[in-house]
Amino acid sequence: MYVAVKGGEKAIDNAHSWMSEIRRGDPSVPNVSLNQITEQLTLGVDRVMSEGSLYDKDLAALAIKQSRGDLIEAIFLLRAYRTTLKRFSYSKPINSANMLCLRRISATFKDIPGGQKLGPTFDYTHRLLDFKLLAENETPLSPTQQFENKKVPHVLSFLNQEDLMQKEKDNNLDPIDITREPISFPTSRAARLQALSRGDEGFLLGLAYSTQRGYARNHAFVGELRIGIVEIELYIPELGFDINVAEIILTECETVNQFQGSKIEPPQFTRGYGLVFGQTERKALAMALIDRALRWKELGEDYSGAPAQDEEFVISHCDNIQATGFLEHIKLPHYVDFQSEIELVRKLRKAADQNKKQESK
Repeated sequence: MYVAVKGGEKAIDNAHSWMSEIRRGDPSVPNVSLNQITEQLTLGVDRVMSEGSLYDKDLAALAIKQSRGDLIEAIFLLRAYRTTLKRFSYSKPINSANMLCLRRISATFKDIPGGQKLGPTFDYTHRLLDFKLLAENETPLSPTQQFENKKVPHVLSFLNQEDLMQKEKDNNLDPIDITREPISFPTSRAARLQALSRGDEGFLLGLAYSTQRGYARNHAFVGELRIGIVEIELYIPELGFDINVAEIILTECETVNQFQGSKIEPPQFTRGYGLVFGQTERKALAMALIDRALRWKELGEDYSGAPAQDEEFVISHCDNIQATGFLEHIKLPHYVDFQSEIELVRKLRKAADQNKKQESK
């Protein structure tokens, strides 16, 4: 039970003013601009867009600035703003085979058509603090070369040629929109992937790590990880054809797992899939591992009791906004509830003391 707190409105206004002052910091230091955030804190912006389910770099940067760098609070702000937007149509499904790849690697094949592109990544750095950044000098430009704008096939399609990869089946059903319809369990893979794409990166990372440590028997290889630009197309009924309305950056990850077969499926390789906004490859990889772990039932595998195999547990707890709201509500006044618990403990304590006295006689 909640109770009203007298005099709280003025205190809250003062708290907001103080927070704004702290957010600005020392007035002698130049105020950070949205351009600086979008251009120099790109991975933070990408995460906010991904988990906020809204691809807009400027709005994501504004949310990061308003939240003083608290990314979960920024995601909350972006989600809240998203609910005010009018939805007038759905875009066509993207074709990632047409992606203009900025980064493309495979851990399963060395030589792949189109070549491997390391791209901008921390993978090959030494993880040492670069004190040269303190000088705030201009960063030297990286070497340039002619960029080849050509389609590159998915690496796992090579396994399809030998019929070694499980074929994905299209049930020709429109996937539900989890932002408009509540998820009921058991749910479809399409709904799971939507929830995972919006899910908290840290939560997904921990679950994915658990699958690698033996919880779910999920030993995966990165079949392909690609980051690049894709076109968003919209079908206009009045025109009778599709038009390109935007270009966005996506990260796509396909993992490949050895599958020894079951009563309903032959021995083959199976796939885990991850797709997220921006350059968010850690999350895309974690998403692919969890997606594969959740497919145990459709593949006829045994349920080992691993958390990553429990569909309801994973989907119900992966959303950081729901988790934050439920967690932080206990900071609200619970005076009446706690008083009732004090009375209960007093009664129990009194009864326990009386029992001790009777036993001692």
